[in-house]
Amino acid sequence: MRTAADAWRKRGLLWGASALLALLAVGQLAAAPPPKVPADHVAQMTRGRQVFTTHVRSVLMDRCVKCHGGEKTRGGLDLTSRETLLKGGDNGAVVVPHQAKVSRLLQLAAHLDKPHMPPKGEILSPQQLTHLAAWIDLGAPYDRPLLNKSAAKKVMVVTDEDRRFWSFQPLQRSAVPKIKNEAWCRTPIDRFILAKLEEKNLTPNAEADRRKLIRRASFDLIGLPPTPEEVNAFVKDGSPDAYDKLLDHLLASPHFGERWARHWLDLARFAESHGYEQDYDRPNAYHYRDFVIKAFNQDMPYNTFVRWQLAGDEMEPDNPLALMATGFLAAGVHSTQITKNQVEKERYDELDDMARTVGTAMLGLTIGCARCHDHKYDPIPTKDYYRLLSTFTKTVRSDYDIVLDKTKPKPAKIKALICSEGVPALRTHTQGGDFLPNTHFLNRGDPNQKGDIAPQSFLQVLMRAPDGAKHWQVKPPTGWRTSYQRRALAGWITDVEYGAGHLLARVIVNRLWQHHMGRGIVGTPSDFGYQGEKPTHPELLDFLATELIANGWRLKPIHKLIMQSAVYRQSTRFDKERARLDVDNRLYGRRMPQRLEAEIIRDSLLAVSGRLDTHLFGPGTLDANHKRRSIYFFIKRSKLIPTMVLFDGPDSLQGTEQRTTTTIAPQALLLMNNAMVRSCAEELAKRIRPSDSVKLEDALRSGYAIALGRAVDDKELAESLRFVKEQMASYQSERKPEPRHLALTDFCQVLMELNEFIYVD
Repeated sequence: MRTAADAWRKRGLLWGASALLALLAVGQLAAAPPPKVPADHVAQMTRGRQVFTTHVRSVLMDRCVKCHGGEKTRGGLDLTSRETLLKGGDNGAVVVPHQAKVSRLLQLAAHLDKPHMPPKGEILSPQQLTHLAAWIDLGAPYDRPLLNKSAAKKVMVVTDEDRRFWSFQPLQRSAVPKIKNEAWCRTPIDRFILAKLEEKNLTPNAEADRRKLIRRASFDLIGLPPTPEEVNAFVKDGSPDAYDKLLDHLLASPHFGERWARHWLDLARFAESHGYEQDYDRPNAYHYRDFVIKAFNQDMPYNTFVRWQLAGDEMEPDNPLALMATGFLAAGVHSTQITKNQVEKERYDELDDMARTVGTAMLGLTIGCARCHDHKYDPIPTKDYYRLLSTFTKTVRSDYDIVLDKTKPKPAKIKALICSEGVPALRTHTQGGDFLPNTHFLNRGDPNQKGDIAPQSFLQVLMRAPDGAKHWQVKPPTGWRTSYQRRALAGWITDVEYGAGHLLARVIVNRLWQHHMGRGIVGTPSDFGYQGEKPTHPELLDFLATELIANGWRLKPIHKLIMQSAVYRQSTRFDKERARLDVDNRLYGRRMPQRLEAEIIRDSLLAVSGRLDTHLFGPGTLDANHKRRSIYFFIKRSKLIPTMVLFDGPDSLQGTEQRTTTTIAPQALLLMNNAMVRSCAEELAKRIRPSDSVKLEDALRSGYAIALGRAVDDKELAESLRFVKEQMASYQSERKPEPRHLALTDFCQVLMELNEFIYVD
């Protein structure tokens, strides 16, 4: 493990102070002992004030105070006085007087601990760090507070410097970098990747074989394994555009929407019940799920996809799909039994759910953190939070009659759960009917401590229009039943020139990269703020975002561009030396194997057994034995499907940016003992040997081809044949009926239990 001393040597920093040498020796911050007061305490404090006045004050004023006690107080850490310094921040003490080596402030300033301070990449000089350490060893005294707090600003101010943070800047189209190994590259993406690898003298993997490529592409785009016929056709297709034709075929499949809708539903915290103790059902909520599937299948422009989910009823009120889209706002938890005293709290909780999910899912920002106080890290004042929140003041959930086709004499209607204004609400307020009060600024997020009415606006750090929020706000037509406030939000969030559109584009292309490559260019896909990870390849991220916008915000061309690249098509070959230099594969020098999600594991079992019902859309079910794709499970928050939970399915209480991938014994036990898995194995056994005329060896070969997408080798065939014969003999000795079929079923179930079945190379 690399020590702190190694990190310092890498930076070329040599410290002269004995306290700092002690810090290097420990490598990691030790638990702080009780403060020790030296015998010459007064003399040390006097010398310490001299060091502070001469060297430290200017460092704190120039590099620290703006975020820690001046315009902001990030992390609860205020450095403006000795009293507040010693008090520490949200994570505890940062300075132990007279003990620099155990003072966390020093490690933070030296970028040996996170969050780095200053956070924007520039480490303090060796001399500055030496003075800081000496000052702490001398007791960390101040000659006077750094600021007159009575005159200091009380409200967070969003500055031009805040807007210069990487994710808040406009998109920048960088020149494609020059590289040495031109032959490896297939798309501009590869040049961005290879440039970073060549900087480290690393070489990428060669291309995976065709059988692995088609299996990888099929699972990525439609979430189903390719059939043996599809695999063989692709392997034999010698045309130069064979792979491109494969991608086009998969992108055009109706199963594409089912696959990628599940990713979005994770972010949208979609469920079909209200949550809380009662957890009443939402029988009409499935229309939102169907909208997402249809939108991805139609390659709906992503900016339209976002606008409709925020304000489909205000933008295209006669379009049934646009109305269904607003189910995004209605998808969160919702208390259905509230007392008079809880009305306002529940209302603000619902508004917070809408704003918070818009922030994480669409903008990659933790907006909800500013509900009770200015955001601790990002430039999001509480005022901005409530101004954004006011967008949803009159927005209510409702089961609403939607006319599907008004041109017919007797137009059909459906009842969908949508969010709108001027429609009957699901709940009744104490004020009566669907009357909704104004949204106020709240003190510490408490509805009982209301301030002024909050007018609608958006995040200052993502507004560049000269007239501010007015740039997107329009007055609704006379007699119009909605406020057009959500339409204004939809305009701001998709506006590339003056609004948040550049961040919106970055976030979604990062999510596409994440699901195709296993990890996002930004490793925290729902946090593009100060506490999130910085992009490993920022130029590539902006290249993909600008490509998205240039293609009319259509996502399918970006899918194809990523999957055409040499970096996507790499093999998973492991190289020990390269792994040592890039332990987390952040430079993408190889393909990382990925485990299938819970839904896709189940769908694959049904597909290879021949039992999958491919009917699209419609109400879901709680029947664990249904044969449709798993996206059509009815998602009841208090009654999640056990097999989905076991393989890390989301709880749907809040948006899930990245599913965890656990490996636990009950997963294997389920595949061995679950009745549905066994029935799938039985059906696969019938597929591979429909009659006694099929040789057993040929049946085993078919099993490998169907379940794993490849041929069986001689050793595997011999072992499989021996296994089946032993099982047959065992069943015969027990006088079980159809011993051959039972043995073949055991073989098929073993195939379904293999890592190779649930992992994709």
